[in-house]
Amino acid sequence: MVLKDSFNRPVTNIRISLTKQCNLSCIYCHREGEKSSKEQLSAGDIAEILRVAAGFGIRSVKFTGGEPLLRPDLLEIIRSVPAGMESSLTTNGTLLAGLAHELKKAGLKRVNVSLDSLDPESYKKITGLDQLAEVLDGITAAQEAGLTPVKINMVVLEGINDHEVDDFLAYVRGNRNLILQLIELMDFNHCEHHGDLNGIERALAMRSKQIVTRRMHHRKKYCLDGAEVEVVRPVHNTEFCAFCNRLRVTSDGKLKPCLMRTDNHIDIRGKHGEELEDLFRKAVADRVPFYR
Repeated sequence: MVLKDSFNRPVTNIRISLTKQCNLSCIYCHREGEKSSKEQLSAGDIAEILRVAAGFGIRSVKFTGGEPLLRPDLLEIIRSVPAGMESSLTTNGTLLAGLAHELKKAGLKRVNVSLDSLDPESYKKITGLDQLAEVLDGITAAQEAGLTPVKINMVVLEGINDHEVDDFLAYVRGNRNLILQLIELMDFNHCEHHGDLNGIERALAMRSKQIVTRRMHHRKKYCLDGAEVEVVRPVHNTEFCAFCNRLRVTSDGKLKPCLMRTDNHIDIRGKHGEELEDLFRKAVADRVPFYR
């Protein structure tokens, strides 16, 4: 039985934050609105959440953070994903080179890698560390391991990296295993470098040979000169909300019905069986499009 909210939006995807910990200090990081806490779900709790999610017809899970590769039990968590549920992971890529093949062997399908600059100085300015080479090695290792397509998540920052869009297009061009995602800055962390995605998207549309509208959030995929690029725009976007199929779980064990809200979380720490199922139903019933 697939759960639907009162706006007839089915929930077919779950996004689980595994930790708030991260080895980078990105200037824009919002951690999806999570507040500081040392608590995090155990591998057993996550396995139970996944079991219940699968019972409700949820077909895919994305593991996020913080930096999920910092969890020593990450492979155990990936192995607990139920049969028939596709698993992916978002990482900053700094630790990926040494783990890519083990992640694939454990059952992970693919990865998203957060990478906001191909220039070492700009990368360090954004993240606080000089680890661009490690990230690029991680992307190579992910492709070799078959964690594909690798999606490159670039948060567009005015005056910092917005001039690099063509450099990123050149980086993914001609490689079917790489897809570029241009992501709108969400100002949860009072970062004021909002890039002009309207102008960028108009330019992409003019240059594209094909434009595909994806089911998820109704976002556009632009195909131009052997490069694929998607534009992810959650802010003031009614289509993003109208086509949202995702339920989130915070690292400290709360169901989060909406990316944009932090005032309606549902505590599921230590919950199992029918009690957890009822809380899933409540979370989905609480889903309301943030932009309507």
